[in-house]
Amino acid sequence: PAGPRLISGPGCPVCVTPGREVEKAIRLACEPGVLLFCFPDMLRVPGACGSLETARATRGARVRTIYSPIEALEFAAGEPGRKAVIFGVGFETTIPIFASVLRRARERGIRNLFLLPAFKLLPPGLAALLSRPGIGVDGLILPGNVTAVIGADAYRFIAARHRLPGVVAGFETSDILRAVLMLLEMIADGEPRILNEYTRFSDDRGNAAALAAVREVFAPRDSVWRGLGTVPGSGLGLNEAYAAFDAGTLLDGEVPPVPDPPGCICGDVIVGAREPEECTLFGGRCTPSRPAGACMVSGEGACAAHYLYGGGAA
Repeated sequence: PAGPRLISGPGCPVCVTPGREVEKAIRLACEPGVLLFCFPDMLRVPGACGSLETARATRGARVRTIYSPIEALEFAAGEPGRKAVIFGVGFETTIPIFASVLRRARERGIRNLFLLPAFKLLPPGLAALLSRPGIGVDGLILPGNVTAVIGADAYRFIAARHRLPGVVAGFETSDILRAVLMLLEMIADGEPRILNEYTRFSDDRGNAAALAAVREVFAPRDSVWRGLGTVPGSGLGLNEAYAAFDAGTLLDGEVPPVPDPPGCICGDVIVGAREPEECTLFGGRCTPSRPAGACMVSGEGACAAHYLYGGGAA
């Protein structure tokens, strides 16, 4: 029916990672004897004075893109005289593989592998989002990939505490359409619940083995999200048993917070307060080929999606 409006939320890990974490990664990549490994999307996210990509081109930063942290583990095993640092970014979908890599490194006695954790936990982030005044949404489409790890039970507080319906959905067109229909039916009935459309890959309890690996290696900590600020218990740090892998020990001094570029409204876009087209940089000084803000960097970012599919591209 006419009327439903889909609003992007904080579902892009690249977008919610603040510039301070990027600046830490840049400084590590510039340290002698250090090679930084990161996912390709993180290369162009702005730090204090440019991105990892520009630091590699102009400051001699040593950066290598990977598609799995296992690549960094094997590099560290084969180059014991160099320090391999993994820039760990992602939600619960990817966190277990980082835990697995550190477990393997510990078992193999690899001492030159380090992790800079910038992970985000989705349920605390959603709780912070829904606690904002005037959030103005009627329901949530919840990510099936995250739910395959944590289980749909992790979202029950959305219906119980915030009286909003939610549907765990896959990523095909039919998944999204069915999720919208399920939300509309619950809104019409006035019965907010958490339903699972993505039953082919996710259930209520999640992946017990993956969750156990994460609990073994990491411990919850407060974390800063772009657009949401500091959210208690929404990040992960290495626990005592794995503290030797903490890349933070390789940094000298504190890294101050890094503001978004002047004019960038990524924070407002992430929390659904404004649309990408409301940004004065959108489509001019900020495009997917020349991103000024984090939401234009990744294909998962709201600004990049609006530019590519909403008429922003020429």
